[in-house]
Amino acid sequence: MSAHPPDRPLAGIADLDVPEVEQTPALAERRDAVADLGDALRGLVAAAVASEIPTEQLRDVTSAVRGLSGTLSETTRPVGRPSSVDDLRRGQRPYNPVVGPGNPVAPPMHVVVQDDVAIGTCTLGLPYEGPLTFAHGGISALLLDQILGYATAAAGYPAVTGRLHLRYRTAVPLGAPLVVRGEVIDVLGVRVAVRGTISLASDVDSALVEADGRFLMLRP
Repeated sequence: MSAHPPDRPLAGIADLDVPEVEQTPALAERRDAVADLGDALRGLVAAAVASEIPTEQLRDVTSAVRGLSGTLSETTRPVGRPSSVDDLRRGQRPYNPVVGPGNPVAPPMHVVVQDDVAIGTCTLGLPYEGPLTFAHGGISALLLDQILGYATAAAGYPAVTGRLHLRYRTAVPLGAPLVVRGEVIDVLGVRVAVRGTISLASDVDSALVEADGRFLMLRP
């Protein structure tokens, strides 16, 4: 089962209109179920993009998957309503497309915050392939955008992306453990200057991708 995003209050979030969520055993159980389903679906996606089974079998699998989609669609939430397993104050969004254990498109990236530096770890497989054996460049941007958002919140400046500039030094390999780092380097009024990198876990001092950006602070 995949780990949940960091269970910690995000600095500065208390100033925003974000409701408290009671941490109950029922909520914990549902989060576990959401994470288990996300893990199973990630396995399905990985198998699907690697599969070379006969066409007839592909069609049989398609029918089975569509049946499961119908079951999941019996009760859904509309756009704009938080998930029943979300807790924004604690940074828990299980369906986040980067760190959410319940989202099958997420690697997921696991994030910790150390001395206001956000550090993410993940390994990208075939579902994220761009050039053969390497990750799609847009996935690098996705990872860096997420980690920089964590960094701004951890430093006390919850913010959204205003501008993000990436420098691709070399291709990001598939199947290799990665470290994604983000930190705040300056605050300019409502703009937060941020910096981030993606590197191999085996060589964290050599950046594969670098990012510089300006994030815009949220206002109550």
